[in-house]
Amino acid sequence: MPLRKVFDYLPVAETVLADLQPGMRVRVPFQRRQLVGIFLELASQSELDPSRLKPIEAVLDASPILPPEILKLCLWAADYYHHPVGEVLAAALPGLLRQGRPPEIKSKKNAAPPPLPEPGSAPLRLNDKQEELVQAVTAALNRFSVFTVDGVTGSGKTEVYLQAIQTVLEQQKQTLVLIPEINLTPQTLERFRHRFGVPIAAIHSGLTEKARLQAWLNARSATAFILIGTRSAVFTPLPRLGLIIVDEEHDSSFKQHDGFRYNARDLAIWRARDAQVPILLGSATPSLETLHRSWEGPYRYFSLPERAGGATLPVFRVVDLRRQYLEEGLSAELLQGLTTHLKAGNQVLLFLNRRGFSPVLICHACAWMATCKHCDARMTYHLRPTRLHCHHCEAQKAVPVRCEACGEKELQTLGLGTERLEQALQKHFPDYPLTRIDRDTTRRKGKIEEMLGDIQSGASRILLGTQMVAKGHHFPNVTLVGIIDSDYGLFSSDFRAAERLGQLLLQVAGRAGRATKPGEVWIQTHHPHHPFIQLLQQGNYQQVAKALLQEREQAALPPYSSLALFHAEAHRLPEVENFLNQVKELAQSLGNSVSIRGPISALMARRAGRYRMQLLLQAEHKKTLHAFLRQLLQKVEGLSNKLRIHWAVDVDPMELE
Repeated sequence: MPLRKVFDYLPVAETVLADLQPGMRVRVPFQRRQLVGIFLELASQSELDPSRLKPIEAVLDASPILPPEILKLCLWAADYYHHPVGEVLAAALPGLLRQGRPPEIKSKKNAAPPPLPEPGSAPLRLNDKQEELVQAVTAALNRFSVFTVDGVTGSGKTEVYLQAIQTVLEQQKQTLVLIPEINLTPQTLERFRHRFGVPIAAIHSGLTEKARLQAWLNARSATAFILIGTRSAVFTPLPRLGLIIVDEEHDSSFKQHDGFRYNARDLAIWRARDAQVPILLGSATPSLETLHRSWEGPYRYFSLPERAGGATLPVFRVVDLRRQYLEEGLSAELLQGLTTHLKAGNQVLLFLNRRGFSPVLICHACAWMATCKHCDARMTYHLRPTRLHCHHCEAQKAVPVRCEACGEKELQTLGLGTERLEQALQKHFPDYPLTRIDRDTTRRKGKIEEMLGDIQSGASRILLGTQMVAKGHHFPNVTLVGIIDSDYGLFSSDFRAAERLGQLLLQVAGRAGRATKPGEVWIQTHHPHHPFIQLLQQGNYQQVAKALLQEREQAALPPYSSLALFHAEAHRLPEVENFLNQVKELAQSLGNSVSIRGPISALMARRAGRYRMQLLLQAEHKKTLHAFLRQLLQKVEGLSNKLRIHWAVDVDPMELE
């Protein structure tokens, strides 16, 4: 329940108190329902009158479903993120266990266990930098240490992971591997299963509840020696944990952006410290916080500046779009480059981080635009199937025949999406098969694997996609990457926008030239002389990061300070403003150790029919901020109007919403 407290119950008469252990599930009466709860501790007395206490109805487990180390992690996370402990504990359990089901999967009669995969590929030969890193990690097994693996795309980070895991397996221990996206899971699983002849489990939101529980049980029983998963896998019990790996550690997908707003990377570091095991944070574009702690703090920094196997880094080229004729976003220079590479028998990749056909449907007569009635956003025009779609609240509606303001039929589409770019590419290159990868084309189960197979086999020659193609994929025959629009993040009001833009563009650029053929990256921009574009053109992320860290230090922004976002939303704007003004008054009464900015509208002031505003809390030190939040939240709980408002605290926010 989203309540910032725990509840007292009486044991049932036949309960042997010595058998009750923290982490067990119990079924309890709660108001007029029966709910599943987690037993936290046995107290000799209650603050409440004993006559008000209800007995639990049943103890559901013979032993703790959440072992001590996971319960400890959950309690720490609830305290750090200032989130109701019940919701944190729920996040740590598979759905079927939250419902009170037994921790077992009923197998079919006489069903044989699946055969173990045969060990496959042999370890690759490491270069000196890779070998130094593997030796450092294996020497640090059985004690806590954070390793930052700053390796350019194609530098062989995964091979480093595999060889470190081999040593862990030789010690009969388990490894947790966190990856940012579900679509990376199949290829990661395939590579790991091809290398090791041990059971491997996967946990992510694309699984059925039954499959998710089975993977969780295999990890908890140490049947699975390697667990690969997205952010929620950080809560999975691993009784023989020996190593944690967070791949693409910079990725914002590790941060939960609603509900329990935790960062799985940071929880993984805490878990490694508690278990006294090493953790690897790998990325070609590490987060600024990680680099700061690596260059000036406690993390051990290892750079892999060269591509493995003799591959070379791609050459960057900036295309000045000013005064150029563009055909559906494509410049004549880029079209010529695409032609050259395709005729040479290579594959090309075009990146546009905007799905749909067009982001704007406008009336040529009166300038009316199709907007979402639930959000402060325009609806995206989709061609197949034809519809208007809001990508913020998922509302959809039919495309109007006439302007909804003046009744004219002169409706036009403005702007570029992946559907529109796909049409243009098919027009220019009809003889070359094209694969478009975005959320619209990969909804069907197994579709992403099918598409990636076509690309790997060479059946597809042109690859077009959104950020789904930017992370972790190995396309050895791609020799040209074209970035259609690099300007969208240059002038954002979010202080992290430049960091995210640099990471995304350099990650997608890293898909070029990963094998023996040299690669090129073409960046189209209307701002070729912008300092950030100039830095990106060099392809040196360390220089980009140093420049951004210098700006952050001057502005006293993270990692040089700590932030929390107090977010509130409601169906009526005055209610949100009134609530946050009350919160601000309470905050100001606690002194001036924390600066308070707002209330201000969120970047999208209305979404899904709710008005959204926020307070930004900033302190020089984390301890100061957390002590302040504990006092503030106690006072906020006393506000009479809080139940009409949906509010949340986001500690270490990744976005200013």
